[in-house]
Amino acid sequence: MGAVSRKQPMPATSDKTAGDKELLFKQLKQIAQGLGETFAPFCEVVVHDLTDPKNAIVAIHNNLSGRQVGQPATELGLARIADPDYPQVIANYANTFADGRRAKSTSIGIKDADGTYVAALCLNIDLTLFQSLQSAIGQFTSLGTQGDLESLNPAGADAIRARIDQFAARRATTPRSLKAEERRTLLRELKEAGCLQVRRSAEIIAAHLGVSRATVYADAK
Repeated sequence: MGAVSRKQPMPATSDKTAGDKELLFKQLKQIAQGLGETFAPFCEVVVHDLTDPKNAIVAIHNNLSGRQVGQPATELGLARIADPDYPQVIANYANTFADGRRAKSTSIGIKDADGTYVAALCLNIDLTLFQSLQSAIGQFTSLGTQGDLESLNPAGADAIRARIDQFAARRATTPRSLKAEERRTLLRELKEAGCLQVRRSAEIIAAHLGVSRATVYADAK
């Protein structure tokens, strides 16, 4: 009888998993590079490998933080590793670079087919440039010290708008982008400051926030 043919062994599952992981990170690195180049010079883009927390950083583009490839995972990364139910997208949260520069960050967690976090794509925006622009614009729009010769707005309208702008700026957003809970907090602050006593205050606030007067009244309760 002839020799019995034997089937070739099937590739190990771990080999396929390794291949899938390699492909995933290859694509993430390409995405990170594109984002970094698009938002240069004030946005750093980092790819984290959450399966290797001690050497988590695998790519960093437009480096603003001074970190290097091979450095460990952040606290947020460790939180995702520990909890698969941790939020997948955390956007526009306040952050700080090692040298004290203020930053606005967004972190996007990437899961595998089993729902386990395996990677993260993070964007860190340096707010220094925007703060400088804000100061320059503030200087440009400032008025002389000769007093108001004419007013087209009710008394206190500018003060109300300024308070709203400052509230939004502290949260690195714009008045019209405030979330409902943030808007309610703002209205409480305005009410405590006596701003709601100003004539047509609800109309002024509604126009600046891009909401209805009914919403302003509801949020102020």
